[in-house]
Amino acid sequence: MSVQSSPKSVALISYHTCPLASEEGKETGGMNVYVLELAKALGEAGWHVDIFTRKQDPSNAATVSIAPSVTLYHVEAGPAANLTKLEMRDHISTFAGHVWQIWQTQQKNYFVVHAHYYLSGLIAQELQHRSRQQSTQLPLVITYHTMALLKNLVARSESEREDSVRLEAEFQLAQHAQAIITPSEVESDYVATLLGAHPDRVHVVPPGVNLNTFRPIDQQLAKQQIGADPATNMILFAGRIEPLKGLDSLLYAIKILKQRRPKLPLCLCIVGGDISQPNEAWSTELKRINDLKHLLGLHTEVRFVGQQPQTQLPYYYNAAEVVVMPSHYESFGMVAAEAMACGAPVLMTNVMGISERIDETHRQLITTAQHPLLLADQIEAVITNRDARHTLSQSLRESVIDLDWQQVVQRVIAVYEHCQPHQQSKA
Repeated sequence: MSVQSSPKSVALISYHTCPLASEEGKETGGMNVYVLELAKALGEAGWHVDIFTRKQDPSNAATVSIAPSVTLYHVEAGPAANLTKLEMRDHISTFAGHVWQIWQTQQKNYFVVHAHYYLSGLIAQELQHRSRQQSTQLPLVITYHTMALLKNLVARSESEREDSVRLEAEFQLAQHAQAIITPSEVESDYVATLLGAHPDRVHVVPPGVNLNTFRPIDQQLAKQQIGADPATNMILFAGRIEPLKGLDSLLYAIKILKQRRPKLPLCLCIVGGDISQPNEAWSTELKRINDLKHLLGLHTEVRFVGQQPQTQLPYYYNAAEVVVMPSHYESFGMVAAEAMACGAPVLMTNVMGISERIDETHRQLITTAQHPLLLADQIEAVITNRDARHTLSQSLRESVIDLDWQQVVQRVIAVYEHCQPHQQSKA
């Protein structure tokens, strides 16, 4: 490349999912939010940011200006129709080739490339190799978002297990990336000890939270906004509808609580999943949870509300008496961070990265995966002790104030600068 390197230019690779997916009518998760908010924060910090994602809809514009210095590229690679992550592997080289062509045509030259998820990591490696052929250094930073080894540890069926291709790719990336960003100390230890990454290359930087969006709102106003019954104790789950999230344990806990306290008005509100289609077209896991709802006789106690935009989520968090995250594995738990920023009580499993932020005085908010009896006890304790809510809300919000994106992005930038060749302590 002939252009001089810009010290404030970064390429973000988000191959399998678009950060704008919610605006494009597709289901999103924590990674979509993370990449989009990171890009915006980098732009506000004075960086030029290009995001590269696979074009999944023919109507997607080739480029989208997200902010004055943030541009998203929809790159063609394989059929635009929905592909599984396994099918997307077949188009990795095509995607990398098209991205490289954009870089050459527009004379792009980046300070660093930051890959999100292992598929993006493989693409970034190919782009890094092409750069080396032109005697250009392109440091690679990767954020796994989830680790295959840990997902397999809690998989309950063969269909939930990640295959050897992903496992080997994550091991390889751990050896070759100039920096690995993990969301928690626990995940950092796993990356170093299980994947064998050199500790000097592993950096703990938790995801940020948009504190302007996620803020305390009067509970009754929030319930009015989402159409919730003000007299009902609302229990909230938000996230992807997949086995890893432990929704079945939560439904068991609601059933137990209903049996114990039949006069206690309860409603479990489930945010997530595509419920716009007839029931027979729902995803396998969504149908399974719906069947379980009816099997347990929770016909009126469980309500599916489908995907919700980021702007609406604060109302759901603030309307809830308690937010519950019964996950079997969660690298961090952005939903919990968002809810805590709203001051909502959050019950979370001890396998989640964000659980590290719960101090000893609030250990009652930590639960155990696959323990519905304990979870029922904890839900009951939270919703029947309203006097403690105000103090708890303030404490929880204070525990995530430092996750404001303006602070978190400075830590990410420090990682980018650390992985430059002249600053690396280990080759």
